[in-house]
Amino acid sequence: MTLKAPFPWFGGKSRAASLVWERFGDVPNYVEPFAGSLATLLLRPHEAKTETVNDKDAYLVNFWRAVQADPEAVAAWACDPINEADLHARHLWLLAQGDFRERMIADPHHFDAKIAGWWVWGLCSWIGTGWCVIRERGDGRPSLQLPHLGDAGRGVHRKLPHLGNAGRGVHRKLPHLGDAGRGVALAAYLGQLAERLHGVRVACGDWTRVLGDSVTHKHGMTAVLLDPPYDDGEMEYSAGGAGIAGAVRDWALANGGHRKLRIALCGYEGDHPMPDSWECVAWKARGGYGSQGDGAGRDNAKRERIWFSPACLRPQRSLFDALPDVSA
Repeated sequence: MTLKAPFPWFGGKSRAASLVWERFGDVPNYVEPFAGSLATLLLRPHEAKTETVNDKDAYLVNFWRAVQADPEAVAAWACDPINEADLHARHLWLLAQGDFRERMIADPHHFDAKIAGWWVWGLCSWIGTGWCVIRERGDGRPSLQLPHLGDAGRGVHRKLPHLGNAGRGVHRKLPHLGDAGRGVALAAYLGQLAERLHGVRVACGDWTRVLGDSVTHKHGMTAVLLDPPYDDGEMEYSAGGAGIAGAVRDWALANGGHRKLRIALCGYEGDHPMPDSWECVAWKARGGYGSQGDGAGRDNAKRERIWFSPACLRPQRSLFDALPDVSA
């Protein structure tokens, strides 16, 4: 069975995973500083070796840690029908868990199955962005600003739950998860994710923390997938991220010549002026809410690019690969 995250995630790279691994190869070490949905890791065609992932979003990292350690407990907390009152009440409760977020950063083994279950349940019920958004204030402390506070008549954050599919919930699009016995099926699926994630090191914090020598090339040939929040993206990331893409590009340029580093940098066409020694590969994303209609989201899906450092493999192409696409 093909594994994927049991929640929607804007910016996921599942459609590009095959071309990424084609250029990374079967490396002994893999590092992903912006974990997100872990689409690329979950679609790895090789046997897992040393793998390290990281994200600044404490709720996201907690979900992956909790699934690793206790998938049945996560499923128990996540398997509830959609209820708008519960959605808003749980959102407020989750945002108030400041001590939890601090422990996630300080303790690499800490997780909370209840928070993980409620977080993924809400993420699958929520429409668009804004679920568990934490913004940093000028003093570096989190600001629990909620979406739509300024909209008259919307209450605290009157986001409607996703009502397009009966019984949507966490088991929205996962294989073989029907309404009958959905709790058992969800627990079984999360158990499969736990088995795949066994041994994966899941860090929570700044992206640079997992890019030191001791985490990367000291383990041999290392693949580094850099998929930072895009500077001109339409989506709101729960852990912030404005302006990070430039710093990530600088790191990629500074380390791109390392013989033991195979680096992939993701962005939109024109985002990253990279040297000619880097291979630029175009691909088309599926898109999310922003891709509906004729807006910028649909255009951005066609602007996706991945730049691969000189140490990456260059797949051999046949004569047919050079032929123009006349199907459009």
